[in-house]
Amino acid sequence: MIQSMTGYGKSVLQLPTKKISIELKSLNSKSLDLNARMPSMYRAKELEIRKLIAKNLVRGKVDFSLYVEITGEDTSSKINKTVVNEYIKQLKEVVDGDATELLKMAIRLPDAVTTERDDIDEDEWSLISNGINDTIAKIVDYRKDEGAILKQDFTDRISTLRRLLDEVIAMDPDRIDGVRARLEKGIADIKEKVDENRFEQELVYYIEKFDITEEKVRLDNHLDYFSKTLNSDDSNGKKLGFISQEIGREINTIGSKSNYAPMQKLVVQMKDELEKIKEQMLNVL
Repeated sequence: MIQSMTGYGKSVLQLPTKKISIELKSLNSKSLDLNARMPSMYRAKELEIRKLIAKNLVRGKVDFSLYVEITGEDTSSKINKTVVNEYIKQLKEVVDGDATELLKMAIRLPDAVTTERDDIDEDEWSLISNGINDTIAKIVDYRKDEGAILKQDFTDRISTLRRLLDEVIAMDPDRIDGVRARLEKGIADIKEKVDENRFEQELVYYIEKFDITEEKVRLDNHLDYFSKTLNSDDSNGKKLGFISQEIGREINTIGSKSNYAPMQKLVVQMKDELEKIKEQMLNVL
């Protein structure tokens, strides 16, 4: 089943002293373009997170965010009392002021507040890791839902292409008769006697140049292959893109060989449908 590269997933974990919010957003991209934002204390786990996301999302412009909100008494910032008291002592020698004002000045000076970098608690990380996996599962489900919509659109457009191909096939005998009639009329207008056998040979050779039998067969096969790939278990947007190119090549050749206005109108419609398929194909994983 195909998947879209557009998706969104979010999980929120409430731990004893903090709330963890995990978000994943993705858009279409030719390869995996992953941007990760997280507090510095979790940077040691970034490579592990990147590998996990790459394995599950494969392609797309992906934004991963891990936010931490402290909800308990635990904090990594501490007042350096020794340094602050020394600053206050020195400030008293310079300016007059009450203790509160001196404290306000001292707390703004370098090293008055220190930030402790705690080691990652493995029990806590286990919960966060489960949250990341849950978020990935949500964005994959989102992508599958979007993929189902794309699949239906592709199915409808391939059906339209097949209907137009059937019209081309039904029209082809009249086209060849029309080409033959125009050539015979052209010769008649010249009012010159020609060798009938030689004329017939040249006519057959000329008409063979306009023959689209092979193109019709190949186009029919490509449409079948597209549908088969579309309904396979794997999502392979690149493969579908290659098949679309082959479909376009056969449609273009039919158009260049048709030399028949009604058929060229059908070819224009086929090109329009294929262009819409290619536009949507940019979103397929």
